[in-house]
Amino acid sequence: MTQLGRPNPAAAASFRLIQLALLPLGTAGYLWALPRLLVYSHRTAVSATLLASLYSRYMQHRLGTRADTPAARLMLVMPNVSRIGFGLVAVPTAVAHRLTGYVPRIYRYPYEGQPPLSHQEAARTSFYDAALVRHLPGIDQLVILGAGFDTRAYRLPAAGRPRCFELDKPRTQAFKLSMLQRAGLPARTASYVAADLREDGWYDKLEAAGFDPRRRSFFLWEGVTMYLDRPAVEETLRRIAGTAPGSVVAFDYFSARTLASRSPYMRFARATTAFAGEPLGFGIDTSPPARERVAEFLRPFGLAVEEHRNFGRESRRRGAPAGFVTAVVGRTAERPAASRR
Repeated sequence: MTQLGRPNPAAAASFRLIQLALLPLGTAGYLWALPRLLVYSHRTAVSATLLASLYSRYMQHRLGTRADTPAARLMLVMPNVSRIGFGLVAVPTAVAHRLTGYVPRIYRYPYEGQPPLSHQEAARTSFYDAALVRHLPGIDQLVILGAGFDTRAYRLPAAGRPRCFELDKPRTQAFKLSMLQRAGLPARTASYVAADLREDGWYDKLEAAGFDPRRRSFFLWEGVTMYLDRPAVEETLRRIAGTAPGSVVAFDYFSARTLASRSPYMRFARATTAFAGEPLGFGIDTSPPARERVAEFLRPFGLAVEEHRNFGRESRRRGAPAGFVTAVVGRTAERPAASRR
């Protein structure tokens, strides 16, 4: 793994110049790859948004900051991924890194500082990993909700390994299992539960797969809440809050203001996700301070905020556009000094 010290200003400047010179290739690759991805998802109902996290982890693996061989192998076999398109997307960063040794902040691991919204997919990998490592000694079960192409089950330590469950919509999960086989990866690392969080019965299916609500668990819910409606989010939180005291849920969210934004970026995001069959739907009021608004939202479910991180800046008048949260079932959590923001 690449050991990152203090960034070298000369290397950073050279990196940016090379990246800028190669930007037309990256843009061409993006315009080549995106239509194929969206059309495939529109036609098959296989999630397109799952690729954001997978691509970020693929790039971290490629740059040597976070080893994730399963993610790299999956990127190379999926039919909804244009190898030419995404290869071109990666060229500006990969070539500039090779020539300078510099790693841009977005792909450093662990992520440094407070991330802007544009770094969310990569930064949240650090946040989820750190939260999971912190709680591993005290849990018996790991439940990944809306798992997509999450590969954390392959990274769990052999000693004291919790039982892992992955839950996702039937078509997306069937697609993942077929891609694991194509990539030569074992599908025995988790119990796979085909269910949709927007429909009744997902929790019953989880229990039928062997999940024991009496055992302390960690619910990892990455990049999902914004694609659900409020009733589905609230029902999921109620179910989690009904599990063993000390269980933990980690999730990220968009603010309601972000979802309603008329900026070109958000207009494009709403249009593409809607076309792919995953319209943006749920957001949290993040009137400053966002941490207190999130705590107020979770309190009625019996969940206490343990950690809160902002994506994007928060001011006295304007809330952060998104955030990351860990919350604990059945007790009042202390606020770690590192997350008082």
